[in-house]
Amino acid sequence: MDKGFKEQKYTINGIPSQIVCHIQKGKGKVELCSPHYHDYIELLYCLEGALNVWLNDRHYNASQGDLVLINSNEVHQILGLTDGVHEYCVLRFEPEMLYDSSQSIFETKYVLPFILNNTSPQKVFTNREICTTDIPRLVHDSCKEFIEKQYGYELAIRSNICRIFLWILRYWNSSGIDFQTVQQTNSENVGKIQMVLDYLTTHYDEDITALEMANRCGLSYSYFSRTFKQIMKRNFNDYLNDVRIKEAEKLLMTTKDSITEIAFQVGFSSASYFIHIFNEHKNISPTQYRKKSLA
Repeated sequence: MDKGFKEQKYTINGIPSQIVCHIQKGKGKVELCSPHYHDYIELLYCLEGALNVWLNDRHYNASQGDLVLINSNEVHQILGLTDGVHEYCVLRFEPEMLYDSSQSIFETKYVLPFILNNTSPQKVFTNREICTTDIPRLVHDSCKEFIEKQYGYELAIRSNICRIFLWILRYWNSSGIDFQTVQQTNSENVGKIQMVLDYLTTHYDEDITALEMANRCGLSYSYFSRTFKQIMKRNFNDYLNDVRIKEAEKLLMTTKDSITEIAFQVGFSSASYFIHIFNEHKNISPTQYRKKSLA
């Protein structure tokens, strides 16, 4: 399969949206969606017809009432299987909707199956499996909320998404599937990394290094770095920048402080580096983010 292209984030008023929802239609044995990937976790709910989802070089078929799960950054392509009409609902959302950087490490085990490639044990949930659950209604309600965009629609969709993924996790668990990612890690190390996360929530604005955190944990720099990445699935600096960017977003929307002031307030050593990292995370500059969010 072609590697595909990375799709740009959907924007609302110029600001990258955490949620995207729309209905896709097509007819015949044609390509309904070319190979691509994105940071979003994606759910496809087949409303009519029959689909062939080419996902990580494997074929998955889905027909009316089936739900397809696509992890973050998994290359995928959608094809029509029959000559008739095909229609499906696409619900995409940032992993952050499930994953909060401030949460306990022990909660990350629930999120990892959806943000790491090839870790979900099941890609298609058949109509037979979900027809008697709330899943179809939750998908329909989410699409309706996104289209109508009534006040608080993001909260409504986030609630629906959490309920869908809670059902998936419990369904897997009841089928004997469990994810022991965190439990398999030395419990003493987990406690030390959790201590680091707790420290960062209140000291993110300070000049913090991985070496300093390693010393706090009583670990060597290399062992700390390796353990942090094993547990958190990203390196220390990426995690710290993520925390700082989240705090910067709040300041951009609630204060009139300059970009330079905000950069220093959240712990960046210079405004230029802050702007670079913000762009990298949000695909928009801090100044544009502020203007569009206030508009």
